[in-house]
Amino acid sequence: MSPLRPRIQQKLDGMVARVNELLAQSSDPKLVERPDRLAALQRELGTMTPIVKRYETFTQLLQQSEEHRSLVDGPDRDLAQLAAAELPELERRIAQEAEGLVDALLSDQGDDRRDCIVEIRAGTGGEEAALFAKDLCTLYQRFAVRRGWSFEPMHSTPAEQGGFKDVVFALRGTSVFHEMQFESGGHRVQRVPQTEAKGRVHTSAATVAVLPEVEEVEIKINPEDLKVDTFRSSGAGGQHVNKTESAVRITHIPTGTVVACQEERSQLKNRQRAMALLRARIYEAQKRAVEAARAAERKEQVGTGDRSDRIRTYNFPQDRLTDHRLNRNYSLTQVMEGKLDPVVEALIADMRERRIEEL
Repeated sequence: MSPLRPRIQQKLDGMVARVNELLAQSSDPKLVERPDRLAALQRELGTMTPIVKRYETFTQLLQQSEEHRSLVDGPDRDLAQLAAAELPELERRIAQEAEGLVDALLSDQGDDRRDCIVEIRAGTGGEEAALFAKDLCTLYQRFAVRRGWSFEPMHSTPAEQGGFKDVVFALRGTSVFHEMQFESGGHRVQRVPQTEAKGRVHTSAATVAVLPEVEEVEIKINPEDLKVDTFRSSGAGGQHVNKTESAVRITHIPTGTVVACQEERSQLKNRQRAMALLRARIYEAQKRAVEAARAAERKEQVGTGDRSDRIRTYNFPQDRLTDHRLNRNYSLTQVMEGKLDPVVEALIADMRERRIEEL
């Protein structure tokens, strides 16, 4: 019996039929006169063929398993013993191939393989919210170190007591967006602020947006649609701050999107990073528009990613982090040290189940 769910099995059977159809179409000699169509067929074949071949291997293993089971129940005791001895290894390989097939089907969905740009903004709570925004930035920086990712500051607006009104940075490495995408949303903190003399617990908030980073070739931006301003950096930097206008602010006129970068001493590097942020925001807006259209067609809100939703609560007095999507609690002390792994792994498992259902 196949360990694959019926929906997955149907999806794979459909891919086999599609590959056969594409192979028949690509053999048409008339396609020589339509190189664009031929290239499109080859691209689709290149994406689906490895999965179909793996499915063929999986099917062969299932057939072998059925044959072994029939031998176990057969009259030849020697063959029955050999078949019974080989069955556990066959079943292990079948389970392994089944997991691999599901992963292969899910691997090309969404933006999982991309790097990302993270924007954190202080919400309600004044200076305490700004301090919490900085704490979140530090948390993600520590998590990046644990994962072996690079952490690249892009822009920040300091608050009076050392926090951030807003901070933007890029994370680059393996499976960055795949793991960080779950951080988008509203983060609430409950703790005694440093300025609270009576020891009362206050509630503050910050919002996090995780944007997949896109290449220039994926998002075409007309230079004529841009307004570029330069200004002096407002951050630390000594004499450099007073002498050069290295900070860059770019406005995308058609959408009204404004981005800024001031972390580098080089105006060119700041402009490059600002353009990366602009492409990410425009791409995110386009993606959300598509998601909204799909949701409207299904008459339900699926995957809207509303950033006003509260996804997590950080309760310092109780040393408890609650992820409201999972309805689970975690050690806040460990999470703030960058040990976000258990939360991320649980969210990935939850997303995997939902994606399987969507297939």
